[in-house]
Amino acid sequence: MNKFILDACCGGRMSWFNKRHPNCLYVDERVALKGHRKQRPNHSVEPDMIMDFRKLELKDNSFKLVVFDPPHLKTLGNTSDFRKMYGGLNPETWRDDIKQGFDECWRVLDNYGVLIFKWNEQEIKKREILDVIEKEPLFGHPRGNRLNTIWFCFMKIPFNVTEGENEKN
Repeated sequence: MNKFILDACCGGRMSWFNKRHPNCLYVDERVALKGHRKQRPNHSVEPDMIMDFRKLELKDNSFKLVVFDPPHLKTLGNTSDFRKMYGGLNPETWRDDIKQGFDECWRVLDNYGVLIFKWNEQEIKKREILDVIEKEPLFGHPRGNRLNTIWFCFMKIPFNVTEGENEKN
């Protein structure tokens, strides 16, 4: 596989300018073809591979860039249109699910690779989600915009690299 970008929860690929970027592997645990929502008849969820972000069946250190935009809401009904479009979190297991998903994204991220994590604070605040994932972002939005959406940027820096010193291989 010559893909070096991973979108671990691609959904409808709404953040992408090129929704079929040739270097990206788009994965999601669900498929929803056009017409599944009356309000957005052209919306679809069509991953390259069907896969749960909590258990990515991909090799370690295999992507230079990982995008992780998991579901953000835990109070959606199973048949809600919002859940159909964006997915939803289990109110009982969401902490473990997000932690497992972030850890999987980190596992498949190559050394010095970048992980972009998108979160919405409508139900779960930034501080709580950062406590769950147990990693400090390099930078991102200090607070959500009017829609409560925050982007975080992480880089996988090997443990044996200290300030001002390059890794020796």
